[in-house]
Amino acid sequence: MTFTHPSFDPIAIHLGNFGIHWYGLMYLIGFMAFLWLGKWRASKQVWRGWEPEMVDDAMFFGALGVILGGRLGYVVFYQAAYFIQNPLEIFAVWQGGMSFHGGFLGVLLAMVFFGRKYQKSWMSIMDFVAPLVPIGLGAGRMGNFINGELWGRTTNADWGMVFPKVDTLARHPSQLYEFALEGVLLFAILWLYSNKKRPVGAVSGLFLIGYGSFRFLAEFTREPDANLGILSLGMSMGQWLSLPMIVIGLAMFTIAHQSRTV
Repeated sequence: MTFTHPSFDPIAIHLGNFGIHWYGLMYLIGFMAFLWLGKWRASKQVWRGWEPEMVDDAMFFGALGVILGGRLGYVVFYQAAYFIQNPLEIFAVWQGGMSFHGGFLGVLLAMVFFGRKYQKSWMSIMDFVAPLVPIGLGAGRMGNFINGELWGRTTNADWGMVFPKVDTLARHPSQLYEFALEGVLLFAILWLYSNKKRPVGAVSGLFLIGYGSFRFLAEFTREPDANLGILSLGMSMGQWLSLPMIVIGLAMFTIAHQSRTV
């Protein structure tokens, strides 16, 4: 059985000449979930030293990192030649085109400034933030699916989906795979693991291992960017960018448990 992508209207809410795009709405859901869950975590003894008001600032700094880093990462890693010729398109974020790896680097930098403001160690901040991130990742993947972008490779699987804006071939709904892996499953793993006091750096390390591994696997079903294709060793850009995350995450997780610093 083959399904057909429903070709949603990219604008979720029409307000006269103004419209709220699904992509932006998904980001809003991610940020609001970060606030709600973050304030709940801040009230728990295991995360003493965090105040609910601090979560507001963490989200503000993080949102800047996600949006600026995510967009610039997409520009640099995936579409550099296009944006050199069309520089004004860099600001058209409502059309989609965000890189997780760029957004991740943006958040890392943003948390440096947050740490300076509150005199908190960068690693302890990342341990607090990491379990809150997958909700936003999952929401972003749903935005990709609604937009009908970042479709999968062709497949004979019964759950294959035709994306009419691409062609008439059945493809993997890879956006939904990533929603399930990077959003739902990664959130469950990190949330349960971080409910107890862990060595500093362990939660962040587990995040890197989990996201890097899930993204690496999902890339096997995701259609490579047309302008990049498959790179060396038969891997996509997403896989090459995920490998360092897995290696660094394994090192962080191992070192954290060897040191047992809490």
